[in-house]
Amino acid sequence: MKLVSGNSNRPLAEAMAAVLGIELANASVRRFSDMEVFVEIHENVRGEDVFVTQSTSYPANDHLMELLITIDALRRASARRVTAVIPYYGYARQDRKVGSRTPISAKLVANLITEAGANRVLTMDLHAGQIQGFFDIPVDNLYAAPLIVDDIRENLNGDGLTIVSPDVGGVFRARQIAKRLDADLAIVDKRRERAGVSEVMNIIGDVEGRRCILVDDIVDSGGTLCNAAKALKDGGATRVDAHIVHGVLSGGAVGRIEASVMDSLTITDSIQPTEAVRVADKIRVLSVASLIADAVRRISEESSVSSLFD
Repeated sequence: MKLVSGNSNRPLAEAMAAVLGIELANASVRRFSDMEVFVEIHENVRGEDVFVTQSTSYPANDHLMELLITIDALRRASARRVTAVIPYYGYARQDRKVGSRTPISAKLVANLITEAGANRVLTMDLHAGQIQGFFDIPVDNLYAAPLIVDDIRENLNGDGLTIVSPDVGGVFRARQIAKRLDADLAIVDKRRERAGVSEVMNIIGDVEGRRCILVDDIVDSGGTLCNAAKALKDGGATRVDAHIVHGVLSGGAVGRIEASVMDSLTITDSIQPTEAVRVADKIRVLSVASLIADAVRRISEESSVSSLFD
């Protein structure tokens, strides 16, 4: 087995290598003066089972090109199998046509990864499960729910706990976590009456006097999350925390969360935390290195990945 890392999240790749008891393969990903990406593998990979770790996070296009070129380099170096390990799959929110003459970019990215030469994809908490069907190669979609559940039990568990989905689309994820914790479920129904008018937040479920935990797959600008936290507090919730898998946190998201009524936000390191995230008082980071490394080991040994979640 060989583990190759791109530049998007090298600390996560190093942590995975430590769990697996191996060294990262000697490879370099650099730029020419005109910012073209150049990848060079500095050791023999002929006949090897190679795993390329790269989140397609900001800057998404650069990191995607790094991934594609690394896969191509490994294929041309006669690697036996190349698995793209993508903890955060960028472009996943563009999984359907939202209007006339708009793209389905998640499908385009799937085509690019396949054509580059990947034999398999390992990712985590896809924004939409049907993205697995965009690939014509095997896809393993891991879930951070067990880590989130364990963290909630360790830090926030107790009486009066309610798991909250910040929108209708995330109800399935929230229900699964609520079931594991034997907690109540609530849903935030957000509606925008017209462009330029603030969203109206309606709470489906009883949150008065409850400790609420918002769960979702992605937090980007943080606006919806902060508005949902305020609506829950206005509804009588005594405490509002959030557990989100992928901390995109673009623009002024960190400052927005720090200034909100939310008590804490917990994200994973599927995307490398920025310095602003690391020093934020309200944001915590859980590592998914052990989970992904375990899946990598199982794929290499041709054993079951789904049994991780039984």
